[in-house]
Amino acid sequence: MKKSVIGRKLLYVILVIYAIITMVPFLWALSSSFKTLEEIVSGSMSFIPKHFTFANYKMIFLEQELFPRWLFNSLFIAVTGTALNLLFNSMAGYALARLSFPGKKTLFIIILAILMIPGQVTMIPNYLILKELGWLNSYQGMIIPSMINATFIFMMRQFFINFPKELEEAAALDGLGRFGIFFRVVIPLARPALAAQAIFVFMGLWNDFMRPLIVLSDPNLFTLPLGLNTFKGQYISYWNYIMAASMVFTLPVLMIYAFFNRYFIKGISFTGGK
Repeated sequence: MKKSVIGRKLLYVILVIYAIITMVPFLWALSSSFKTLEEIVSGSMSFIPKHFTFANYKMIFLEQELFPRWLFNSLFIAVTGTALNLLFNSMAGYALARLSFPGKKTLFIIILAILMIPGQVTMIPNYLILKELGWLNSYQGMIIPSMINATFIFMMRQFFINFPKELEEAAALDGLGRFGIFFRVVIPLARPALAAQAIFVFMGLWNDFMRPLIVLSDPNLFTLPLGLNTFKGQYISYWNYIMAASMVFTLPVLMIYAFFNRYFIKGISFTGGK
């Protein structure tokens, strides 16, 4: 009994230490967003600004006229892309789990094969395709190629394999068709898996730097990760503005996680093996 208590306390100590180590860079960035550039580059690791100022936030919102546009671009692309992923990944996962059609196994193997291909390999083909379609420097060039994801198709398939068939059979007896069963019965009960997917997809689209770098060249269409890069120059980097913008950049992800947190763990557990 004593060994288990000691082991649990030791585990808590390790977790607290790990949490502190994880939080230190974030707290330093938060503190630096209220510092002057001179104080940041001086090398001081103080968490309390010597000269507390809101000038960095004032600059990015009021004087950097493109920052609100970058924020809008990131929100529009991330929210739209997440909504489309939730719809199409769920439909594909449900089809692979429940429907019988020619080539089903082959299609599933192709999806698994896609998971094994590094994203870097497809950068040039994606660019050439978007160029031929005339979708460079456009919202559709950012959203449409990322509106489905093989990882989350697989995840949703795993969830629907474990979904009780009796509920679908009861809905079918009540006269619902396949689409009615999917949208009125299955999807409302799949909220834990959808919440987990929404968090991961939104974070992926929100934090994405490489795709905007390849697709976008017009500053008016930049997303926040690409826009933040403009604060770094060859001879000087405005770390005070970068830290302030990074804090603004972090808020939507924290809000998404806080909103879906109660479904998150349940969604991860439901999408495992049968």
